[in-house]
Amino acid sequence: MAEVEEQGRKLSEESTDESEEEDTEEEPKLKYERLTNGVTEVLQKDAASCMTVHDKFLALGTYFGKVYLLDIQGNVTQKFEISSVKINQISLDESGEHVGICSEDGKVQVFGLYTREGFHENFDCPIKVVALHPQFSKSNNKQFVTGGNKLLLYERNWLNRWKTSVLHEGEGNITSVKWRANLIAWANNVGVKIYDISSKQRITNVLRDNTSLRPDMYPCSLCWKDNATLIIGWGSSVKICVVKERDPTEMRDLPSRYVEIVSAFETEFFISGLAPLADQLVTLYYVKENSEHMEEEFRTRPRLDIIQPLAEGCEEISSDALTVRNFQENQCRDYRLEHSEGESLFYIISPKDIVVAKERDQDDHIDWLLEKKKYEEALMAAEISFKNIKRHDVQKIGMAYINHLVERGDYDAAARKCQKVLGKNMDLWENEVYRFKTIGQLKAISQYLPRGDLRLRPAIYEMILHEFLKTDYEGFATLIREWPGELYNNMAIVQAVNEHLKKDPTNSILLTTLAELYTYDQRYDRALEIYLKLRHKDVYQLIHKHNLFPSIKDKIVLLMDFDKEKAVDMLLDNEDKISMDKVVEELKDRPELLHVYLHKLFKRDHHKGQKYHERQISLYAEFDRPNLLPFLRESMHCPLEKALEICQQRHFVEETVFLLSRMGNCRRALQMIMEELADVDKAIEFAKEQDDRELWEDLISYSIDKPPFITGLLNNIGTHVDPILLIHRIKEGMEIPNLRDSLVKILQDYNLQILLREGCKKILVADSLSLLQRMHRTQKRGVRVDEENICESCHTPVLPSDTAQAFGVVVFHCRHMVHKECLPSPGNVPGIQYCNICSAKRRGPGSGILEMKK
Repeated sequence: MAEVEEQGRKLSEESTDESEEEDTEEEPKLKYERLTNGVTEVLQKDAASCMTVHDKFLALGTYFGKVYLLDIQGNVTQKFEISSVKINQISLDESGEHVGICSEDGKVQVFGLYTREGFHENFDCPIKVVALHPQFSKSNNKQFVTGGNKLLLYERNWLNRWKTSVLHEGEGNITSVKWRANLIAWANNVGVKIYDISSKQRITNVLRDNTSLRPDMYPCSLCWKDNATLIIGWGSSVKICVVKERDPTEMRDLPSRYVEIVSAFETEFFISGLAPLADQLVTLYYVKENSEHMEEEFRTRPRLDIIQPLAEGCEEISSDALTVRNFQENQCRDYRLEHSEGESLFYIISPKDIVVAKERDQDDHIDWLLEKKKYEEALMAAEISFKNIKRHDVQKIGMAYINHLVERGDYDAAARKCQKVLGKNMDLWENEVYRFKTIGQLKAISQYLPRGDLRLRPAIYEMILHEFLKTDYEGFATLIREWPGELYNNMAIVQAVNEHLKKDPTNSILLTTLAELYTYDQRYDRALEIYLKLRHKDVYQLIHKHNLFPSIKDKIVLLMDFDKEKAVDMLLDNEDKISMDKVVEELKDRPELLHVYLHKLFKRDHHKGQKYHERQISLYAEFDRPNLLPFLRESMHCPLEKALEICQQRHFVEETVFLLSRMGNCRRALQMIMEELADVDKAIEFAKEQDDRELWEDLISYSIDKPPFITGLLNNIGTHVDPILLIHRIKEGMEIPNLRDSLVKILQDYNLQILLREGCKKILVADSLSLLQRMHRTQKRGVRVDEENICESCHTPVLPSDTAQAFGVVVFHCRHMVHKECLPSPGNVPGIQYCNICSAKRRGPGSGILEMKK
């Protein structure tokens, strides 16, 4: 098999340019092997003339008149001495129980392989073909045909005798015959005929195309694809014929069936055999010596092609040149192609050699991919079809792929494939790690090592870490972050890092990595020191995660220097672990940090840090004046005298004004606004806040000789003070900026007030009327009185048990009910205006009387 396939492939390689073939070579569709064992010995002494294939065995005829029954491996199981000359054809029925044999000396034998019944006849001319009825083993189908110079049909009658009928004669020798179901196809010198045994009619005659070829040198090849499709190959012509049923309305004197040629095309070489393969054809070609397409030494090598028939042509799918024994001496008629329908096996028969072709399976596909170094495709194919492959192992293919990548120098790809190929095999993992170490590529495989439930020995991980520590600090730090600390001996790595830090004590990468190692080892205090030294962002996360608050009580200043906001938030969130007094004590020498802490504390809770409010006044004054005034406004525990003293010392006018007003000295506060700030708007705003008539008088008195101030007052006091008071006090002849606009604004404000009052009055009247109407409608409604209602005076039912008697009930609008006789002034109902019960609570609508009489 290997020799035939390799030689066949060699022909294709040598027929084209090698560099182009490297890129365009396609995978073969078939694989080949020689039929050996007993066949080899037979063909050394004899030569094969014909062969028939059954699913269970093979039947081989030779030139010396012998017939051998072979198993599928080529071992001889039976031998028959039929004649002394060439066996022309062997036919088997579908059951494989009966065989028909014809020879060149005119002998025809039909017999059972497992019974004694048989037919033996000698003719006076060579018998070229014989074919048994496919169901010959059944009693009603004892039929077969023979062909020499005419085609004879033999049928066994009810007397157990053989009846002979001539189906055709007069057109030369019968060279080929094939029987399928009820159809017999045969070829003679003129063409191909088909005979319907059920209707006893010949239904077609397909003429051969190239009449210049000798029929005995280039015989016709016939093959039934199914019960209705016949494939004809003759010379270089191929025709595919389909037997169809004729429409009953068109029959007349015509056969009930007809043949339609669905495909016809010419081939490059001469056809020696045909066989179906799904919807494709397997063709055995004989290549003549004068072909211009082949080199001299290969010109007569037979070819086995797979083609796709089309309506008027064909498409070549694959082509293999076969090196069979003595192929240089063979002619077209010396080759035959037989096939086994059950297993898609194709037998190429030549006088001295028999080659078996079969479809390539997934193992063969993988073999080809590996041979072409397409390892990735081979691995993918093996993974997809791992249940169907027999000769290959997915892991071995993967290892071959890794080896190939390493040889090519693609170390990263090789390492990446290790993760997929090596899987859970720890021994293979370790071997690969050591191999990568040998070639100096430990870095490549480091990121793909197992690190989950399945792990290598700690020494493996430590070896890689040491390698990175020598050459790549950043890569070392990455591995420490990515690898769980349980993979390696933490103390050994810590010691190694410390050794490197002796040479480079300020290396931030090594220091950060050392802190992470200390964290893994739960030596958090050491890690915290390094993080604080480096001002690392993870320091706060480390403190929270591992509750390191006792360790930072003396490191508060360092934390604040690193990040004030985060440090303060952390301290305030964990007051139960680090007290406020402790923080203030630690920050006493750093007032700017103390202010940040106390300020955030005050924002969270105005009362929690009240004992430090006095200190905060000076801190705000020193570091954060914009927040001093809000602090003074919001703090209820701030000593006002101390605050006033500080603000006056620092000339903080706004804060002093606020403190003076809060202490009740509003006149002094207003004076400072007018004198120190000279801001009339602020003075007016202050007067509005205090809402003190005397302050307004002071403000007017101060502003009366200052025209800009008068303008401000005219624009703003209209809703608080009567503008006439100010206008009367303005000196005649004083020039006041924008006086006209100010007066217009006063008039507009007054007009607006009038409009607002009128609008409010209309709304009030409308609402009052609406509510009065609603009350009136409510009071006009009837009140339900039944036996469940009780007199509020005597506490008995208001309705008597006998309603036929006369009775009287007084119902107030408040829904209280009283017997008429129970009223304080009996007989004088109209004089009672209010419910006695409700009159103590209110006087007004709703307490009037409804009288009910009967």
